[in-house]
Amino acid sequence: MRIGPGLLALVLVLASPLAPGQTGQTPPSEVASLSQDQLRELVQRVADADLQNDKKQRDYTYTMRRVEHKLDGKGHAKTTESKTFEVMELYGEQVRRLIAKNDQPLSGDDARKEEEKIQKVVAARAKESQKDRQKRQEKEEKEREEDRKFVKEVSDAYRFHLAAIEYPSGRETYVIDGDPRPGYQPHLKDAKILPKFRFRAWIDKSESQWQKLDIQCIDTVSYGLVVARLHKGSRIVIEQTRVNDEVWLPQHVALKLDARVALLKEFNIDEDVTFRDYKKFRADTKITTGGEVPERH
Repeated sequence: MRIGPGLLALVLVLASPLAPGQTGQTPPSEVASLSQDQLRELVQRVADADLQNDKKQRDYTYTMRRVEHKLDGKGHAKTTESKTFEVMELYGEQVRRLIAKNDQPLSGDDARKEEEKIQKVVAARAKESQKDRQKRQEKEEKEREEDRKFVKEVSDAYRFHLAAIEYPSGRETYVIDGDPRPGYQPHLKDAKILPKFRFRAWIDKSESQWQKLDIQCIDTVSYGLVVARLHKGSRIVIEQTRVNDEVWLPQHVALKLDARVALLKEFNIDEDVTFRDYKKFRADTKITTGGEVPERH
């Protein structure tokens, strides 16, 4: 799962460093803050770091397990289903192979269908002409440029506040709150939803890389030709982990979704996604994430 710069409605405040080895939390009153103009400059640094990290992510495979709880009107689970995927990058495209349902391996027929889907991607890329490859790469670069523009909108749309400095795993991390800025006028069409959200971001100081995002919907969001509405109270928490001292990879996503499509179908979902078994796609190196993870064979 790629978490692009478009989600960086969140930025950091660089402040005077504390002595290494400290743990716990430092109140923001003890930290020098930066101006909003300086913060906007820092947003781009975080966005650029995320774009570079995205390139490194493509060298890794990992396992993703998604547990979905469909809720009733009182917030109690009506049904629960889990799916486990192997995630890999093939020819610049992220591909998921379903390998288990409700923690049971797929049957022979279902496993074969999943393998056929992977082979179709491989075959399509193998037959891709130079012209088509260039067109695809130009499209990807256009999307990255749109991400950069969106980040600028983010920096204009919010007022930032340094909430604390924390030390998860001993790494100095800035905790930043972002609240919609009164009077903000979006320049990009997609940016009009920004005032509907507030967030808290945890930013790793040494690498200018976001580590955790907590994004909350604070007003109803409408979108699409067939009107869909995301209701106030929906929330997503996304966490990354540093792997092999070279890349940040997804670790955990918690999603609470309250939505309605075309005023008819309602979705009330509580979803939890975990990631594990990080492994370089083109090498049999052992992967570490603060502790050792056994190699897969």
